Amino acid sequence: MRLSEMHLKTLREVPSEAELPSHILLLRTGMIRKLVSGVYGFMNMGYRSVRKIEKIIREEMDAKGGQEILMSAIQPAELWEESGRWYAYGPELWRLKDRNGREFCLGPTHEEIFTDIARADITSHRQLPVNLYQIQTKYRDEARPRFGLMRSREFIMKDAYSFDKDEEGLNASYRKMFKAYENIFTRCGLKFRPVEADSGAIGGSNSHEFTAISEVGESEIAYCEKCNMAATLERAGAVDSPPTGNEEDFLPMEDIITPGTKTIEDVAEYLGITPDKTMKALLFVTYDEDGREDKYVAAFVRGDRELNMTKLINALGIPEHAIEFADEKKMAEITGSVGGFTGPVGLHDCLIVCDSELTGQVNLVAGANKENYHRKNVNYGRDYKADIVVDLKTLKEGDPCPECGNPVKVARGIEVGQVFKLGTKYSEAMGANYKDENQLEKPIYMGCYGIGVTRTLAAVVEQHHDKDGIIWPMSIAPYHCIITLVNSKDEAQCSLAEQIYESLLNLGVEVLLDDRKERPGVKFKDADLLGIPIRITVGKLAADRQVEYKLRRDDIKTVLSAEEAIAGAAQLVNEESDGRCFLTA
Repeated sequence: MRLSEMHLKTLREVPSEAELPSHILLLRTGMIRKLVSGVYGFMNMGYRSVRKIEKIIREEMDAKGGQEILMSAIQPAELWEESGRWYAYGPELWRLKDRNGREFCLGPTHEEIFTDIARADITSHRQLPVNLYQIQTKYRDEARPRFGLMRSREFIMKDAYSFDKDEEGLNASYRKMFKAYENIFTRCGLKFRPVEADSGAIGGSNSHEFTAISEVGESEIAYCEKCNMAATLERAGAVDSPPTGNEEDFLPMEDIITPGTKTIEDVAEYLGITPDKTMKALLFVTYDEDGREDKYVAAFVRGDRELNMTKLINALGIPEHAIEFADEKKMAEITGSVGGFTGPVGLHDCLIVCDSELTGQVNLVAGANKENYHRKNVNYGRDYKADIVVDLKTLKEGDPCPECGNPVKVARGIEVGQVFKLGTKYSEAMGANYKDENQLEKPIYMGCYGIGVTRTLAAVVEQHHDKDGIIWPMSIAPYHCIITLVNSKDEAQCSLAEQIYESLLNLGVEVLLDDRKERPGVKFKDADLLGIPIRITVGKLAADRQVEYKLRRDDIKTVLSAEEAIAGAAQLVNEESDGRCFLTA
């Protein structure tokens, strides 16, 4: 492609709304174009890279027996009502009505649609296993879309669904998809880590998230360098500290005045104790399916711990959108709580959820449910009990690994894919059954496997850039090579640039020829900004058939003959693209 003929608009200034490098660079290169908040289009260069990611996904999915189909993004509400998710999915579900008042949604995911296909088409065990997938635009009405393609309201996703006759078959399908994902993200040039994850609104018994390591990622993962433990912080189990005593050590409760000490730090400093000798309360209200207030919840963790909201939501068995922090004054009138001074003793008319660690901690300090008062020597069992006792803690760096006990590490990352064992969650709800060898009807076991195609694009840019622009891995670069013609008025330079251009095209290399009537400095800056892996500069040595050869990923410039540059570029493209990720148009 000749740049003189390409629709290309690069930006010198950083867009004001962009914060992350990927967002900044994809806008500056003109690869994406913002329409409204959280909605982006893809221009020619950006769309080429998107298509290459899709091509890699198709190759790996097909190699594992996946069959590609394409379903509508518009889904009827009644299917979501069958599965129970019309309410459970929450306000991110983009709902709409047709002219007749029938309700639909724009699909954020397609479990219901694919389950409907299975129950209509699969009747016998002889038809299983099956794996169907699609690559399609999805919609989620994010409350705060941000960071460009990282958290947008419209995005391209690959979602696949496996159908098996039993759990053993599901496990086999899950392993296949797990391996396919490792291949996909490796071929895209990502440094990533698969970690155990919470299933969230998708549901199911087991899930892994594929996280591209990045300091700007919204996902936090905990991992152990001594064993194989790796999980998102939402999912990671936390080890309870050893019990600090028994019933014989219980001291009498005592109310003490603690004026103006609403935080754990203030209380601990005022009383001359460490935060781990206290407990903290967090107050919530939950809502029913009609959006009405349902119940108040008081969650308690040790004072030096942070509450894990995902663990609390799972313990309550409610959707994420059905809980929020309570109005302290309204809750106080009903439960006896006091904002900043709430403790578990004497609370009423609310659900008490207690972190499992607290049951073994002796003589803690808690709120006294009186303004400016705390209570010493509060003990589980003697003084209070909880409706639910469960691990509510957020694992933090240095805590013992839940599997081997060694200190864990915490890192940030970008979720680029997730796999789920759905089991019979959807098939039982929607009646997707098959007949086994004995003609007995049984529910189909399902798995679900998603990849954020456009988020993967952004994650690659986050990991592959410098101060001058993007540094594309060869496998998903929009073009493999750029020929920079220094002086478009010089006949020798133009002739050699054309010869190299045609030779590379004939060798199957995707090549750009920058033949624009621009200053050399502009061309070099654009080449670096666009991040094309190989640059061949045709300049003053053209009469001797010599060129400058440079890889975008390093600073070394080498003078080669035109023939050497052509051979070197073709060899590198074939080696690093694995010969399989070229676009034919």
